[in-house]
Amino acid sequence: MLEQIVKPLLSWYDGHARVLPWRENRSPYRIWVSEIMLQQTRVEAVKPYFERFLKALPDVAALAKCPEDELLKLWEGLGYYNRVRNMQKAAQMLMEEYKGQFPEDYKKLLLLPGIGHYTAGAIGSIAFGLRVPAVDGNVLRVVSRVKASYEDILKQSVKTAMEEEVQKIIPADRAGDFNQALMELGATVCVPNGKARCSECPLSFTCQAYQKGLVEELPKKKGKKERRLEKRTVLVLREGERVAIRKRPKKGLLAGLYELPNIEGHLGEEEILSQLKAWGFAPLRIQPLADAKHIFSHVEWQMIGYVVSLEEMDDMDSQKEGMFFIDAKETEEKYPIPAAFAAYARYMDIVLGQEKYEER
Repeated sequence: MLEQIVKPLLSWYDGHARVLPWRENRSPYRIWVSEIMLQQTRVEAVKPYFERFLKALPDVAALAKCPEDELLKLWEGLGYYNRVRNMQKAAQMLMEEYKGQFPEDYKKLLLLPGIGHYTAGAIGSIAFGLRVPAVDGNVLRVVSRVKASYEDILKQSVKTAMEEEVQKIIPADRAGDFNQALMELGATVCVPNGKARCSECPLSFTCQAYQKGLVEELPKKKGKKERRLEKRTVLVLREGERVAIRKRPKKGLLAGLYELPNIEGHLGEEEILSQLKAWGFAPLRIQPLADAKHIFSHVEWQMIGYVVSLEEMDDMDSQKEGMFFIDAKETEEKYPIPAAFAAYARYMDIVLGQEKYEER
């Protein structure tokens, strides 16, 4: 059944492929950066990040030696910061073992930090023409529907089996185009949540889900575990034109990033004022802020916030509780703050990630 999709899919791709910055050439570095950025992030959101990242770090050598804060600032707003940390580790490995070049070998690509089967397949097939599959969520959805398969695509055994099926039909002369065509079809036509445009699909003639009226039922995914809920109180502490931030621990959620001071639980105004005095601050005014929430993969933060004006003191820069005060604009330019705090960063007169570029 899958053999029938090759020619019509490639013909469709030749006429419908989107013009994307990482498709301008088949540089393995550009493909790699784009694929890591595109994981769980929309194409339109990635475009400006990709262009800024490539301008600042145009090659493996530049990425390998980039200071961490600068690297994380370039990534600010994309989330999943361990991905870019792994990219730097991989870049350093490429410098040490391959003189800054990507190996034209699928198994060697898999040995690089942060590169799994999908990313190795994308780099290998698109940059080097290797007959290896690049099976992401889009491809799993397309194949499941074409076959009318009810297998759980979140199971590794199912994904591995589909990778093997796809590999058998990859044309030797257009491996990269074929993989991109499958992904493109899933991203633009064979989309999820009841929005599939089957009338525009080049594979509808052989798609079993379409012919049997099962498109909205597939693919099957086992229900995910419920996220753990955490209540937090976020503080925007202002001393004149300066605001307080602190660096998170090197391990754990949002490791090594900068954050607004926050406390576990939902605290009232009197509790906050008491805590600030215990930390050695002299609060002048406190104002409650709007509630906010941020969803991570396994955790949901339910946040309340306060902006607090503090009296200037001689020892203000002594880093109480790991906090230090800096000019708000300096925070925006130099210190990577995760999007989890975006709702409250506005009260520091700054915006984070892509938003700060859109407002200028």
